Amino acid sequence: MGRRVSVPIARLSSAAPDFTTRLDALLAYDEEASAAVQDTVRDIIRDVRRDGDAALLRYTNRFDRRQVVDAAELEIRDFARHVAAIEPTLCRTLEEAAARIRDYHVRQRQSSWEYVDADGNTLGQQVTALDRAGLYVPGGKATYPSSVLMNAIPAKVAGVGEVVMVVPAPDGHVESVVLAAAHIAGVDRVFTIGGAQAVAALAYGTATVPAVDKIVGPGNLYVATAKSMVFGKVGIDMIAGPSEILVICDGRTDPDWIAMDLFSQAEHDEQAQSILLAPDREFLERVAASIARLLPQMPRAATIATALAARGALIEVRDLDEAAVIANRIAPEHLELSVADPRALLAKIRHAGAIFLGRYAAEPLGDYCAGPNHVLPTAGTARFSSPLGVYDFQKRSSIIDVGAHGAQTLGRVASTLARAEGLTAHARSAEMRLDASIDRPA
Repeated sequence: MGRRVSVPIARLSSAAPDFTTRLDALLAYDEEASAAVQDTVRDIIRDVRRDGDAALLRYTNRFDRRQVVDAAELEIRDFARHVAAIEPTLCRTLEEAAARIRDYHVRQRQSSWEYVDADGNTLGQQVTALDRAGLYVPGGKATYPSSVLMNAIPAKVAGVGEVVMVVPAPDGHVESVVLAAAHIAGVDRVFTIGGAQAVAALAYGTATVPAVDKIVGPGNLYVATAKSMVFGKVGIDMIAGPSEILVICDGRTDPDWIAMDLFSQAEHDEQAQSILLAPDREFLERVAASIARLLPQMPRAATIATALAARGALIEVRDLDEAAVIANRIAPEHLELSVADPRALLAKIRHAGAIFLGRYAAEPLGDYCAGPNHVLPTAGTARFSSPLGVYDFQKRSSIIDVGAHGAQTLGRVASTLARAEGLTAHARSAEMRLDASIDRPA
């Protein structure tokens, strides 16, 4: 029998009088940047806005231990060659994942539409893509080619004219698999910059780095803080917190499977959250035993153990209906419905980033290759937001085509409402067109 470790993961029961208080404490998460971090990021953004490439070079050389003297060197112009630099099986896998992601997101494309109302006015909506999008990809310790695919492919499917990727290159190095993924996903330009300075460059532009319309992609606290500070100048996707998984199980799935599902998010970082809801106390104990037995086999065992101890929980519920109620309250990033009839339970779920149905739908399938996007709302924001998608790279313009006849009806309505609001010019603008001849000279 293999070595076991004791993991002090929280045990809760929905029947306990203090359950609500304990659940709230478990879910509480606030990674607001300290004043020092905010000041640092604000200074970096100011410097990049003021000094452009010069500031970008200063910060890149300082934080990434580089000695770049010409900002043009920050761009990788031949990143397509890295496709041949990676192992062929990995290349084929990236291409297969990209094809599945593309196939899913093509179905999200929105179309322009119009209709004619009773007065002959043509009203509608014109859908157009962003001109340019910026994609932030973490570097250094992290290597996330899947993040490149998930962020770049929806943008290209939407019809974005140019996708600009930034990725830090500590000591001048970027993993070939990340650059290969960029080519496969259709990225147009790649710059080896990172941190708040990269966000500032994308938002405001420099002589070398073009300004974009929207910035997407994950990053550390400095990157997230910078994204929040440039919002308004550009769009951003979201401010994401630590990864989360919530599993609802009826007690009939292999407990080893469930333990590994909980590990799959806990291994991201020490603040990730993994929670299991089950109406079977004995099953919860079996999962706890699986955790103790399997954890020593994990290369990132220390990270998993810290995350489970800090923010993990095994929760006994009365039944699956109550589990659904609690899941809606949590509004998790990832939700696994590991039950006999997941479709029936799905009908009761209102808030979740991605929902995995059945015992075989492991969350990592969604992370890499199922097709739906893995950029998902965290920290309860699934109550009001959605996964990243093609719609994040499209915008909508209202179409209002009014002729002389239609202006008679609409003008009187607009005039009455404008005068009720005390906006005389609004009213007169509408009134001047009342009973006017269509042939009246300007």
